[in-house]
Amino acid sequence: MNDSTSISQQVRTGTGRRVLQRVIFPGDDLDVVPLYVETNLERGGAELANEQMTEALGITTTLAVTTDAPGASGGEVASIIRFGSALPAYLVEETGSRRTAMISEGRRVSFATYFNAFPASYWRRWTTINSVSLRIRIEGESTIILYRSTAKGHSHPVATIDIKSDLPQTIERVLPLEPFIDGGWYWFDIVAGPRGTTLIEADWSAVPQASRDGRISLGITTFNRPDFMVDQLRTLGDAQPVLDLIDAIYVVDQGTQRVSDHPDYADAAKKIGDRLHVIEQGNLGGSGGFARAMDEAVRAGESDYLLLLDDDIQLDPEGILRAVTFADCARKPTIVGGHMFSLYDRSVLHAFAESVAPYRWWWGNAPTTKPRHDFGRRNLRNTPWLHRRVDSDYNGWWMCLIPTRVIKEIGLSLPVFIKWDDAEYGLRARRAGYPTVSLPGMAAWHIPWQDKNDAVDWQAYYHLRNRLISALLHSPFPHGGSLLNESLERQLQNLLSMQYSTVELRLLAIQDVLSGPEHLHRDILTKTAQLRELRARFCDGQLAADLESFPPPRGRAPGLQKELASPVSGLDVLKRAGRATVRHLLRAPAKPSRKRPQVAVPYQDAHWWVLAKMDSALVSAADGTGAAWYQRDRAMFRKQVLRSLILHRRLRRRWARLSARYRAAAPQFTSPAAWRETFDASLPERPGGGR
Repeated sequence: MNDSTSISQQVRTGTGRRVLQRVIFPGDDLDVVPLYVETNLERGGAELANEQMTEALGITTTLAVTTDAPGASGGEVASIIRFGSALPAYLVEETGSRRTAMISEGRRVSFATYFNAFPASYWRRWTTINSVSLRIRIEGESTIILYRSTAKGHSHPVATIDIKSDLPQTIERVLPLEPFIDGGWYWFDIVAGPRGTTLIEADWSAVPQASRDGRISLGITTFNRPDFMVDQLRTLGDAQPVLDLIDAIYVVDQGTQRVSDHPDYADAAKKIGDRLHVIEQGNLGGSGGFARAMDEAVRAGESDYLLLLDDDIQLDPEGILRAVTFADCARKPTIVGGHMFSLYDRSVLHAFAESVAPYRWWWGNAPTTKPRHDFGRRNLRNTPWLHRRVDSDYNGWWMCLIPTRVIKEIGLSLPVFIKWDDAEYGLRARRAGYPTVSLPGMAAWHIPWQDKNDAVDWQAYYHLRNRLISALLHSPFPHGGSLLNESLERQLQNLLSMQYSTVELRLLAIQDVLSGPEHLHRDILTKTAQLRELRARFCDGQLAADLESFPPPRGRAPGLQKELASPVSGLDVLKRAGRATVRHLLRAPAKPSRKRPQVAVPYQDAHWWVLAKMDSALVSAADGTGAAWYQRDRAMFRKQVLRSLILHRRLRRRWARLSARYRAAAPQFTSPAAWRETFDASLPERPGGGR
């Protein structure tokens, strides 16, 4: 093997060999360094030991542990490892700045990281790959240590390679995938020699038993985020290996601030060229935008895959290459999803895999996983649960690759505007025999959910209605399992919290579900305006940005500090809810509470058991942009309690008939023909007639 030939060139000229995953570096963004390279191998080790000790002793609380060890923060990495622009010019020209790094003398760096460790168990389970080759091109005296882990998170070295020469050379090792049926990763560490070491490039490759050379289209739904879209187009335009795979990029623009009107649009789009198609239509929500991209990709008939992307994300385009390669090597057509990191805390992973609990019919983190994992505080090596392979029911459409063959067979998105469209599609695909894999090393950065609470604003309608519809379509349990009971409990919580607008929106959701599937396409374009207008009729739905818009609160409500403590048991919940319900039914609000709020309650303290003790409160919004004056209304409480009981009882009695009706109609309301009528109806009338 000629040492002057790059690994990438070898792969292109080899027979049947494919690069599965390239080792890459983060560029200039130091906040994400722990996702790519680890300089503190013990990051999180003390915390892990503390957890294991408390578990062994039966202690349920976990203490926060900090460390002053070198490498505990990403900021000092630059003194150990230099990326990109710090390299000699000839290296940058040969391999590109994201492939190469110089490691300071005597320092040890690890690639046991989210983007650069190889998730062996996922390739073992879902693809035709039986073994993987690690290729490393390196310059300088050094030691390379190869590691593997088990599904339990135990790790050990599998090989140690000593490099005695300072000349560039290529190291290759073939590693089996047989032991990874339940979980485990491969990775390598490098210990630099006395004169420093340059990692020229490295990758993981294989010869699949069967694969294809798939092509891809991208579908991006956008609504009034032209700045985000221009940045995303720049990212894609600068990623030539990704552009080489792309047939088309469909930007479905549903806003009033058009992407094409942005002053930097032309410059951002020029590298993409005629692959870029900006489609303007009325606001049909995420489901309408993504359905349009699905329809366009299938009608074009060129691509093997469609990658759905949110508009308000930042992505590493390397993930697109990995998604296409994984799908090409999959045993059967497979949906390949990317993970979501926080756009603000950039080393924080939102969710590793997501599932729908069958009996509760509620989405959430898959069992055995933990939300909001911070790789900046605790690395892959010291997080055992990350080593277990986790199977997903669905993947969010912030970044999700779907084979066009699957779209042709099972149809387009549900016409539900927002919420549950991605979850339902994953469940529908699974029923047809097509799995969803949330693939480590494929990710986007997105605004985190923790800064929102859309379950109480106008979107509460979609949360409940679409949850009910997806359960009617897919739940294996009578009445959707515990879904209706939980819905009724949530109604009571909102009522005790004086969130009467939320309760009214949820009642409307049940009414629309009861009316049958015909309302889905009929109302998708007009429903959101109706919901906003309905919410604005209630005090709790009238937000003001300036707190001076409200009378000053009288002070602290009686017993507020005591009530901030959450219920300690199920019996405590029942007692508090019972006492509060009697109070709201029988006791009239205190007259002074109509003139001034009793107290100002920060969003994070606005639990139902806190608000249930009050007659009025000034409550801030989850995103911190404003506040609303909640006021208790005994007549409204009584009216909404009665309607909630009646509608939930009616839904329970009609569940079986409704389920049969929605399931029978599903092929029609997810069909391209039905959606095309809705796309056309969303366009504004033109002067002289037509659209």
